[in-house]
Amino acid sequence: MVGEPVGEVSASANLDPEALGFMCGLEIHQQLASGKLHSRQPSILYEASMESLSSDWKRVERRLHATSGESGVVDIAARFEQRRNRSFVYVQSPNSGLIELDDAPPQGLDPEALDIALTIAALLEMHPVEVLQTMRKQVVDGSNTSGFQRTTLIGTTGKIETSRGDVGVGVLLLEEDSARKLDSERTPTGEKVFYILDRLGVPLVEIATDPDIIDPDHAMETARAIGTLLRSTRSVRRGLGSIRQDLNVSLACGDRVEIKGTQDLEWIPRIVRLEMARQLHFYRLANELRSEAGLPPLPPNRDDDDASIEASVLEKATYRLPFEPEDLTELFADSTSSMVEQGLASGNRMIAVHLPGFANRLGSKKLDDDGAQMPRLGRELAGAAKLAGVAGIFHSDELPAYGIEQEHVNRVRENLSLSDNDAFVLCIAPEWQAHLALESVVERARVAYLRIPQEVRNVVVKRGAPEDGTTAPMRPLPGSARMYPETDIPIHRIELPYWQHILAHLPPTADERMARIKPLGLSDNQIEALLGSELDDWIHDPFSNGETFPESTAPKAWASLLLDRTRDDIAEEASVDLQDVPWPLIAHALVVREEGSLTREGLAPLCAKALKQGAWPADANEIRAWFTVTAEHEGFKPADSSTLEAVIDEVLSEKANFIAERGMGAMGPLMGVILGKLGKGADGKAVSAILRERLS
Repeated sequence: MVGEPVGEVSASANLDPEALGFMCGLEIHQQLASGKLHSRQPSILYEASMESLSSDWKRVERRLHATSGESGVVDIAARFEQRRNRSFVYVQSPNSGLIELDDAPPQGLDPEALDIALTIAALLEMHPVEVLQTMRKQVVDGSNTSGFQRTTLIGTTGKIETSRGDVGVGVLLLEEDSARKLDSERTPTGEKVFYILDRLGVPLVEIATDPDIIDPDHAMETARAIGTLLRSTRSVRRGLGSIRQDLNVSLACGDRVEIKGTQDLEWIPRIVRLEMARQLHFYRLANELRSEAGLPPLPPNRDDDDASIEASVLEKATYRLPFEPEDLTELFADSTSSMVEQGLASGNRMIAVHLPGFANRLGSKKLDDDGAQMPRLGRELAGAAKLAGVAGIFHSDELPAYGIEQEHVNRVRENLSLSDNDAFVLCIAPEWQAHLALESVVERARVAYLRIPQEVRNVVVKRGAPEDGTTAPMRPLPGSARMYPETDIPIHRIELPYWQHILAHLPPTADERMARIKPLGLSDNQIEALLGSELDDWIHDPFSNGETFPESTAPKAWASLLLDRTRDDIAEEASVDLQDVPWPLIAHALVVREEGSLTREGLAPLCAKALKQGAWPADANEIRAWFTVTAEHEGFKPADSSTLEAVIDEVLSEKANFIAERGMGAMGPLMGVILGKLGKGADGKAVSAILRERLS
């Protein structure tokens, strides 16, 4: 039984999750390293902005409309998006075609993507779904040209291990990623949003945990554990935006809220704690408003809500807060506020609504103990208004400000016949848009009498990173009405032999990878770097055909090549993409080098030459013979030890006075002189060893 919630909103770090009835689950979205899910196009992301877009890339403009699902009900989130009156411009990248444009039916699930999804399900100890039915999930925010996202349930009832116990994994879905937003612009008739289609259709898995997460720090640990498991497959994409963590958070006195935009794991605890503080604040605000209005208090646990009482409270709140917009444009004709002047000069109108009984309830900006903005109703109202496409609002608790003087505040209060207990909100925008924005404001103010709304929120971002961990409203939480079967894709059966094949070919776990690499005698830094770069498989199978290094070849030497810039240098010299430089080619070159037939300095240029001349691919004997012959011909065959020692001794004799003066400090300059005399055939490591011995 959860009692009246205790804790200071200004000290979110001190809130007690257990006492507050904390519940939290994760939704992890991870892109897969395969082609697009339903079009067989490559999953390429282009460096594109509105300024750099190719003029040859086709553009298509459309509007999207909400439709009823299989149950005949229009989803609340879809209905909300339609009201925003937006149009969408889609830029067709080279890896997008008729399917991405929704001008051709989709193909079935990409086989490679399905293999990866089932592999992940197996690693999570999930039960695969026997019959895969692709569904349409209605999305009308423009991110999908079709107005829906295709998603397929792959597995259920799994788990992920953490130090705080197992966290259940309820479902794993295989779905297509959305289009990438490039920009947006406001027009007199509504917002125009620009998307590029390169990411649309890239396969991703959505992993949804059960609400087993104990506290904010456990949320971060769970996300990290799932991310580690995903990377262990070596079949998921890396880089910015390839993995996204959504947080489902609730307190007993609040309700479920889904928070999107959490990419940095280190921010998760702070974001969760601030959401706890927000829910606590608005529970208390609701009861303050109810008390003043003589309404029944809100129970501290949502499980104790009485539907009839809450319906009655909403009815009375609606009565107390009617939507009665007033055009006050003329009152601000002489305003010297630059924001007001610019808005009115553009032909916009100044529209106002009154909020009876809300004076000093909207709040002004204050920071908590950790420097984050504390929750306030005014910020929620502004967020509701922005969803209609306006830049923002002004409200009475923060005025005079923004150049709006007390004189104009008094005019508004007088015109609206407000008492000292009443608040008001102003919006400058085209009349239709201001009305839509302020209607959203009033609706959100009415909700202040109730428990917080179930909704989707996103992390407030500034310069590409969370501003302070706070969130803003994004849309209502979707319901089940948005899901219905995809009729263009036939069902897909998971036969037992197929599942058994998946189970028999699972990749090593992170712990298993560590156990495999430990005995090789590598340094801790090398091991950490190899695992972090996902290059450890190449340590065990450097030639990609089961062949291993000769005993004379040290793993440390190969690890160094995997981790240094050798591959980058080869790619640059051969004028090819980095991924087109094969590791097995470098591994064969290393064998030749360790046998004493190729210098260190010659490895990269000869690998580049092999790619340019078509000497690769070849079998082991052929490519190693090619390296041996070419090294001698190009002057990259190491000088014999007698030659090295003779040149070193010659230089030492010539530079005796310099050595006497500098001691071991002469090492660097002498190396340059010796290597210059030896030419391409010099092995820097061998020269360094002999020279160091001589000087010491």
